[in-house]
Amino acid sequence: MDLFLLKKIISLMIMPLSIIILLLIIAIIFYRLKPKLSFWALFTATTLLFLSTFPPLSDNIMAALEDNYPAFTRSNQPVDYIIILGGVHTSVQGLPATSELKSSSLERLVEAVRIYRLHPEAQIITSGFADGDVSSNAEKVKQAAILLGLPKNKILTENFPQNTEEEAQLIAPRVLNKNVVLVTSANHLPRAMAYFQRYGVNAIPAPASPWVKSNGLTSWAYYVPNAKKLQQTTTVWYEALGRIVQWFNR
Repeated sequence: MDLFLLKKIISLMIMPLSIIILLLIIAIIFYRLKPKLSFWALFTATTLLFLSTFPPLSDNIMAALEDNYPAFTRSNQPVDYIIILGGVHTSVQGLPATSELKSSSLERLVEAVRIYRLHPEAQIITSGFADGDVSSNAEKVKQAAILLGLPKNKILTENFPQNTEEEAQLIAPRVLNKNVVLVTSANHLPRAMAYFQRYGVNAIPAPASPWVKSNGLTSWAYYVPNAKKLQQTTTVWYEALGRIVQWFNR
């Protein structure tokens, strides 16, 4: 089996929802054979589900990732490159490229467009492989960027990196000793910055669209578990696992 595919399967299996489903299956199977095991599996699944969907907890652990870097304002020096790290898309005939991008890719692109308006001297590098699609994510983001008014001749693509480390490896030789802005999701930025620093690139961080946007005002509904927070907690879980792998591979 392909190593990249194996990593994806393993990561999916250890996500919160997968663990909850596994525990519920265990609770059902051993309901009569081992009632105590069944009870603890059900109790653990319920507890994990509650904690994963509880907004104050989910927001606090996500904020710990997202609060590492402030929003990009303007560089004191001319910017040579704006790097947009790869995300996810689905090519669908009849849809514009902007609609084919999943939310994380679109958010990164919008942030990059904003930065380009501040620094039109910069070249843009899009990144990301096809992942089974007919087009690479780098190419799809480029198409969407052109639709949003960025000049085609200012956009370079890296079509083959499959993960953040490969993006850093492939892009670093081009941007060494340049003034570089690194755009990715706010929760992903600490891991991305560490990889680029490993390969000698001291980029300016540009966090895109943080999950947690707090103005200090909350209502009673904020303390009610909801499904969106499960997705948010899963994202934190995924990034935490990525940081652990990054630490072991130093």
